[in-house]
Amino acid sequence: LMANLLHVIVRDRSGVQWEGEAAAVSGFNEAGPFDVLPSHANFISIVKKKLAVTKPDGAKQEINVESGVMHVQENKVMVYLGVK
Repeated sequence: LMANLLHVIVRDRSGVQWEGEAAAVSGFNEAGPFDVLPSHANFISIVKKKLAVTKPDGAKQEINVESGVMHVQENKVMVYLGVK
């Protein structure tokens, strides 16, 4: 994994919904919108509404999120959907 990318895995109870490399991940939590970029500090947050994954080529992948948890550690972003 190149240091300037994030490895993103979005999963729910049925398995992995999306996995790939990203330049950034944008989401919403109680404080409002936020962005996760490469080399982000370790971070855990409840997420809601939607996630926008910015792929290395600039394309965006949007994922609807009713409720979930995001865990960021060492350029790896794990999102668990359906967690309240």
